[in-house]
Formats: sequence, structure tokens, C-alpha cells
Amino acid sequence: MRELPHPKTEELDLPRVLHALSDPARLDMVRRLAQEGELTCGALGVDRPKSSMSHHFRTLRDAGVIRTCVDGTVHLNHLRKEDLERRFPGLLKVVLDAPET
Repeated sequence: MRELPHPKTEELDLPRVLHALSDPARLDMVRRLAQEGELTCGALGVDRPKSSMSHHFRTLRDAGVIRTCVDGTVHLNHLRKEDLERRFPGLLKVVLDAPET
């Protein structure tokens, strides 16, 4: 499996993480990853244009919210729960527990 570039835990930046989580589509993706675990891009991008999904995945990945591994033509995504908790204790829980609007 090939891994795309990701920031190290100590490089995670709060404004960048919050920006990544501020979009409803990305927040929905993060909630699904939290509930269901590792998912492919296709499983998360139902009913959305591929170009939009590529942007959302890159924003989440560059912020350090998700980790993406490439296995052939499949991109597997998982939530970086432990890294986010280590860097920003309690943040992910607050975000995931917030009511959906």
C-alpha cells in the first residue's frame, strides 16, 4: 500500500483543522469515518462530483484529519482520531457530538 503525504501529529494546526471541519460535506465525511471506520473514496462520495470530492479529501488530508492509503486504484481513508486527540484533546469529541444542522 502506498501512502499519500500527511502532516505529522505535532504539525497539526488548529485553524487548519477547524477550517477542514467547517464544511458540511467534509463534516459528514468525518462523521461517517468515525462511525464506520476505514472507507473508500467511493463509499464517501456518493451523489457528489468527483472533482468536489477530491478537493474535500485533500483539505481533510492536508489538515491532518484523515489518513489516505492507496491500494492499487482504491483509496482507503481513516480518521486520525488518536493524532487529533493527542494534539487537541477533546476537540474531535465535541465536533462529533455536535447536533447536525
